[in-house]
Amino acid sequence: MSVTGAGRPLLLLVGSGDRRYREYILASVSREYRVWLLDAHEPSWHRPYLIGHTTLDSRDPEALVAAALAVPAEAGPPAGVLCYDEWTVHAAAVAASKLGLPGPDPDAVAACRDKAATRAALAAAGVHQPESVPVGGVAQARAAAERLGYPVVVKARAMAGSIGVVRVDDPRALPAAYAAAHAPGGGVLVERYVDAPEISVDAAVVDGTVIPLAVARKTVGQAPFFEEMGHLVDAADPLLHDPALLARLTQVHAAIGYRRGLTHTEFRLTRDGPALIEINARLGGDFIPYLGHLATGVDLAMAAADIAAGRPPRLAPTRRAAAGVRFLYPPGDGTVVGIRVADPLPAGVHAALATAEPGQHLALPPTAYLTRYGYVIAAGSGPRIVSRTLKAAPDVIELDYRLDS
Repeated sequence: MSVTGAGRPLLLLVGSGDRRYREYILASVSREYRVWLLDAHEPSWHRPYLIGHTTLDSRDPEALVAAALAVPAEAGPPAGVLCYDEWTVHAAAVAASKLGLPGPDPDAVAACRDKAATRAALAAAGVHQPESVPVGGVAQARAAAERLGYPVVVKARAMAGSIGVVRVDDPRALPAAYAAAHAPGGGVLVERYVDAPEISVDAAVVDGTVIPLAVARKTVGQAPFFEEMGHLVDAADPLLHDPALLARLTQVHAAIGYRRGLTHTEFRLTRDGPALIEINARLGGDFIPYLGHLATGVDLAMAAADIAAGRPPRLAPTRRAAAGVRFLYPPGDGTVVGIRVADPLPAGVHAALATAEPGQHLALPPTAYLTRYGYVIAAGSGPRIVSRTLKAAPDVIELDYRLDS
């Protein structure tokens, strides 16, 4: 173990995620914090950012507490627990609480993880949201859909990334939708479908005050599924200062009891105001915090680390630009024959990566989710310029593909 930079606070990081989508967080946080990783897997690419690690069941709060207490004394006492992994956020919150470190209330995090609990808490507080019914089988799902009226959304109760979320337009499609939502495990919800634009808000929460940092306009596809095809963040987005959205954000966090940390909250913008889709007790995925940094200059990853360590987060914007990402999906189930990233990258393209390789078989929902063959990130002075750049994303990463017969 190296304790180089021992004057910097020590953070315990629970989980680490996919390098292609999360390395920027570790790269940022490790500049000002010494990071000790608590993860279910041995570190590989993570090592340059770490001063040490412990391999354990990262979903077990008691194991996390024991590992934290066993960190060598020369590393110094931890300042906080940082977690941006959906599957371990609750265990991390419990561990932080048991260790007496700053963090969100574990009950609030549990309510975020369980979409039925979220709905119940918001309903009790009178927060605007789609009507939702927990169901335990196809018969109950059919009865709920008939009462709510088609179309409905059938969704997994405790997943993320739109996995197991299906729009159902008529009773004939309901059994297959229920199977798709139930397949990831856990319960299933049937909800009234809200036909309106969807956004997400990544926000810092300090002592109950909710401060929006990045609003991402979302593009979905692969109907009747809701695969996330892209996000666009504009530092000048008027929603950042919209009274109705700010009030709704505050209502949602208060209803859940979430008072400290970074959250990722999704809304549909209806004529009756923002309708809550879900709230997540973590940084957004799919590069949204990174896009926020490119667009506004606010380092959301560092803000999450600061709040976890009990420090005042640095939230003042230093840029007024826009940034977006487009995820590239194959035309159907099949096999990658070849893939090529443009070199040099076209003007306006900040980064591009092929996430599939020749010989790899790809499948679309409901067989598999988030089956992308690449992504393109663009940055520019405004959203129109960024959107125009992202339209050409398939030309930046060219795919030679053989569909299944």
